[in-house]
Amino acid sequence: MTMLLRRLTLCSRNHLDYRRRFPRGGLMGAPLHTAGTAPGQEDRGEAGQCCGHPWDECGLALGRLASIVEQVAMLQNQGREMMIVTSGAVAFGKQRLRHEILLSQSVRQALHSGHNQLNDMSVPVLEARACAAAGQSGLMALYEAMFTQYSTCTAQVLVTNLDFHDDQKRQNLNSTLQELLRMNIVPIINTNDAVVPPPEPNSDLQGIKDNDSLAARLAVEMKADLLIALSDVEGLYDSPPGTDDAKLLDIFYPGDQHTITYGTKSRVGIGGMEAKVKAALWALQGGTSVVIANGTHPKVTGHVITDIVEGKKVGTFFSEIKPAGPTLEHQTQVARNSGRTLASLHPDKIQRNTDLLWIDVLTLPVFCLLPAAMLKRLSLSPAKLNSLALGLHQIAVAAQDSVGRVLRRTRVAHNLELEQITVPIGVLLVIFEARPDCLPQVSALAIASGNALLLKGGKEAANTNRVLHQLTQEALSMHGVKEAVQLVSTREEVEDLCRLDKMIDLIIPRGSSQLVKNIQRAAKGIPVLGHSEGICHVYVDAEASVDKVIKIVRDSKCDYPAACNAMESLLIHRDILRTPLFDQIIDMFRTERVKIHAGPRLASYLTFSPSEAKSLRAEYGDLECCMEVVDSMQEAVDHIHKYGSSHTDVIITENEDTAEQFLQLLDSACVFWNASSRFADGYCFGLGAEVGISTARIHARALSAWRGCSPQRDGHTAADFSEQGTMKYLHENLPVGQPLAGQRDSN
Repeated sequence: MTMLLRRLTLCSRNHLDYRRRFPRGGLMGAPLHTAGTAPGQEDRGEAGQCCGHPWDECGLALGRLASIVEQVAMLQNQGREMMIVTSGAVAFGKQRLRHEILLSQSVRQALHSGHNQLNDMSVPVLEARACAAAGQSGLMALYEAMFTQYSTCTAQVLVTNLDFHDDQKRQNLNSTLQELLRMNIVPIINTNDAVVPPPEPNSDLQGIKDNDSLAARLAVEMKADLLIALSDVEGLYDSPPGTDDAKLLDIFYPGDQHTITYGTKSRVGIGGMEAKVKAALWALQGGTSVVIANGTHPKVTGHVITDIVEGKKVGTFFSEIKPAGPTLEHQTQVARNSGRTLASLHPDKIQRNTDLLWIDVLTLPVFCLLPAAMLKRLSLSPAKLNSLALGLHQIAVAAQDSVGRVLRRTRVAHNLELEQITVPIGVLLVIFEARPDCLPQVSALAIASGNALLLKGGKEAANTNRVLHQLTQEALSMHGVKEAVQLVSTREEVEDLCRLDKMIDLIIPRGSSQLVKNIQRAAKGIPVLGHSEGICHVYVDAEASVDKVIKIVRDSKCDYPAACNAMESLLIHRDILRTPLFDQIIDMFRTERVKIHAGPRLASYLTFSPSEAKSLRAEYGDLECCMEVVDSMQEAVDHIHKYGSSHTDVIITENEDTAEQFLQLLDSACVFWNASSRFADGYCFGLGAEVGISTARIHARALSAWRGCSPQRDGHTAADFSEQGTMKYLHENLPVGQPLAGQRDSN
């Protein structure tokens, strides 16, 4: 089936700019191939790229046709002009005539020969033109009945080659279709198979030999904006679907015809994918955009026609303009090849690659002339660059035994030993928002672990990302693995990246919770190492030290409010209300210009309370926080379990037993005692960097079950370890097996 659409007025998604261009004022639909099986045609099996039909060899597929009718009617009722090019009269008539012949034979044989010869009945070969004549009325009646359910009127138009070759007939056809569209009627167009001769082999589109060529001719004649050709595969593949390495082409360019290998033709109809492509290219040359998509499984593919009209990336789009630069698939393949070489390098060379990246980052100039709010997120200040460089150096030092390290060695038999060693994952896709410091961090981790890397950054930091990526490739080029880290600079949507399930081994989103959810929803077949929101809690116990409370709460909220490890909710014990400590907390927030959102219990205790929080599960990412009252440590834990995100949570108390219970009861990725939530950081932990803190339960978390304790100090904050913007930490390996005094063991 082919949909011809005219007067497309909607504004679709951004990628419509380069992918869904409808220069004219109309829409055309998709050809519906419904002719019967042609003698001598081979079974499709999995070998062919074939046409899609609301018919199969068993008859009419009502569910398939009903879905098409529903979508066409919906678009028509929205003000778009729709035409359907359909076949089906031959198949409809063949089914009807076969039934009549069998019934007639059974009656005659029952009267003359008895019942014993009924099994010998056979149906003669039915002539296609006779079948078409018998089936036209039934086919149109079916369309009328279905469209009537949506208050949509239809009209049948039968055409032949003469209607296009004769100027007067072509003008009459054009006038008829224009008038039907003006009256909001959906034309149902088909070749008049009752009178047309069989198609000539290898004929061009000057003649109509199937519904693909008919749809293409009509699309150009009616100046349609879009032609949708429905098939029984997802679109055009570079080789027959089902064969090894067959790849679905998202966009097809006329110059790429030599790269396509076609399979056998359809059992249902006279076309095939090759005929579709030929018709599509002809229509494209005439100014009509074309999409080939799957329309055979509405429960699986959904509303494919309306999805295409809305600009969603469905099927194969035919485009005359080929963009410059490498394709995403090419970038992924060269990254994998270079990644394999990277994984085989000697550890000294891996360390040297990471160290070179560290040195380059130190020399990066910073030029930022942006509004203050965006500047803080995007700028790479000298202090931030220094911290970044030191973190990269930590990764470089640790890179010595990242790959090929023996984790376990087992003798399974005499002269037979089994080793478990660390190996790279493969190709990583990291999608991050407007934080350019993420690029060198992730690149260093990928280099150190021998993984190939695809990076997709936010457009706000495109220029900075490009410079950082150039520095990364310069460092890698020293050992011939420059292509191991690729920056995706095309305008591909996240959904398109997530479709490369045969090329990408792991997706790591780093950004807002909405970004993570979108990627998890879009990724089908690719594991996603996602993280939840950074809804971090700080609980102030009744036995907390005043100095530690002010110091830790200020650092957790105000040091870097946009970070995922910043405090978003402050829980205070009820006994602290109306005490000097409570007043000091409020004064500190006022001084730091932190906006307080009162929880329902806090609001009920105060005569003049701050604005009440709209949600107790909010990630503000700014100088704002929720403040709530609890009756006990256990109630604080229950609150965190209900409203937290299992990221990082803190208790401030001098009672060791209370602290130990808090650490034991919470299952967050990081749980701290008398330490700022801002310590949940790869640099602080001596890891150099972390891509994200995973809060999922299935796999090992990125910073799994970290327990930070500061029982004997005044409360650690990130500021305690800073000196002129450079983070200073003492990373000393401690014995494992027994907890330190006042400290749980770290994993």
